[in-house]
Amino acid sequence: MDLTIVIINYNTSKYTINCLESIIKHTSETLNYSIVVVDNHSSSDDYSNLKEAISALGNNKIKLLRNHINTGFGGGNMIGCQFSDAKYYAFVNNDSVLLNDCFSIIINAMENNPEYGICGPQSYKENGNLLPTLDHFSSPLKELFGRYFLEKINPQKYPNRKLEYTKPKRGQFVSGSFMVVRSEDFWKVGGFDTNIFLYQEETDLCIRLSKINKYAYLIPSAKFIHFHGKSTPKSIAIKTELKISLLYVIRKHYGYFNYRIILLFLQIKYFIKSIRKPKYWSLFKVLFRGGRLNDSLKHKQTSDNN
Repeated sequence: MDLTIVIINYNTSKYTINCLESIIKHTSETLNYSIVVVDNHSSSDDYSNLKEAISALGNNKIKLLRNHINTGFGGGNMIGCQFSDAKYYAFVNNDSVLLNDCFSIIINAMENNPEYGICGPQSYKENGNLLPTLDHFSSPLKELFGRYFLEKINPQKYPNRKLEYTKPKRGQFVSGSFMVVRSEDFWKVGGFDTNIFLYQEETDLCIRLSKINKYAYLIPSAKFIHFHGKSTPKSIAIKTELKISLLYVIRKHYGYFNYRIILLFLQIKYFIKSIRKPKYWSLFKVLFRGGRLNDSLKHKQTSDNN
C-alpha cells in the first residue's frame, strides 16, 4: 500500500462525504491507497447518514470505524493508523475538498527529497482566497510578539505565510488540515501525542520530526479548498482547549520557565478581556488554575455523549 488517508468525522457527515467524493474524483488510479474514516462518536443520525453515504459510494478502498468515545484529533488519527501498513499516511480534515491529485503530487515530491518529512498542499478558502499552509512553531517568542515580528527579524527561518509560493517552501510546520508523512518517520517520533485533545498536534509532531532532520514543506502545485472551522465550530470551550494545548506544547518543548511566562501573559490578557466580555471568565478560570490537561475537553467525554 502506498498511502492510507485518515479522516475524522464528528457530527459533520456532509463535509466528510464531500471530502471522500473529491478524493475519489481527483486521486490517480495508479496510486495504491486506502481511506480510513474514523467517526469520533457522532450523534446516531450523523453516523447513520455517513454510513449510508459510504455504502452508496460502493468503494472498497473506504473503511469506516466508529469510536465509542470522542478521542479528539490525535487520538482518532492514531486509531486510523492501526488499520494501515502503507508507506505514507495522510491526515485530512473532513472539511477539505481536493482541487487536483494532491496525494500523487506530494508523494512524488517526498520520494525525490528525503528531507521532506511532512508536507501539505496549498490551501484556499471556499471563495478562492489563499489560506496559509505554512506556519511557525508555537513558541514563547511567537506568543509574546506575534508572527509579523518573527517574519521581519528572520524571514529565512520564518517565511511569510501569506505569500502564494510557486515552488516547494520549507516552514516550521504545515497546517493540520492536510498533512502527508512517511509512516516510518511518524512512528519513529511516536506519532501524535494523545495528551492533546484538539489543536497544536501538528506543531508538536513537526517539532519532533525536525529533531530527526525531517522538515515541513509546502508543496504548492498540490491544491485544495479548506472550509476553515467547519469541523470544529468556534466557542469559548474550543478557545479554552486551544490555550490548554498551547501551554502543554510550550512546557513540553520549551521548559517550565517559558511555560510560566506564557501562562502569566495569558492570565493577564484574559483577565482584562473578561472584564469587557464576561463570556471569557470561564477561560480565565482555567488559566488561573494553570491551564492544566485536567481541564481539557478530553476528560469530559463519555460514551453517552451524542
